[in-house]
Amino acid sequence: MYPDHTHQPPVMRAVEVHRLTPLPPAIAVPAPVVPVQPGTVPAVASVVLPDGRIVTGYAVAPAQPEPVMVKPAVSRTAVNAALGGVGFLAVCGGLLLLTSFIAALTAFISQLIILAAVIFGGWIAAQVLGPSGHQGGTTVNIRKAVFKRNHFHG
Repeated sequence: MYPDHTHQPPVMRAVEVHRLTPLPPAIAVPAPVVPVQPGTVPAVASVVLPDGRIVTGYAVAPAQPEPVMVKPAVSRTAVNAALGGVGFLAVCGGLLLLTSFIAALTAFISQLIILAAVIFGGWIAAQVLGPSGHQGGTTVNIRKAVFKRNHFHG
């Protein structure tokens, strides 16, 4: 891969220089002319210059300017504003529906809570005010209670 290291001096080679030689004008071959038949023969125009020379050539059609883009009847800003307004109304309508739904859900939950309180309260009232397990009223045992040194002895 690498050249072997030899202790010989490098070999001198002769350098050849190549110079281009131009062709004489007589030898130059013109490009072949290909006849082209136009659909119509263009008109030839002659113009007299102020110094008296006459220039003859084909008439050139004037350059057509690039077509200008026709502006739409409604500006893009107006269209964007209208679309933004429609989108805003759609969002507002959705938010209104969402708010109405949340309000209805809140009312429903509060009615369920009130219904549960009424039913639970009625059950508690029935337990307290209803007939108890023994008949004949409340029985109270009265005994003589003795308190000595702030302790109850029954």
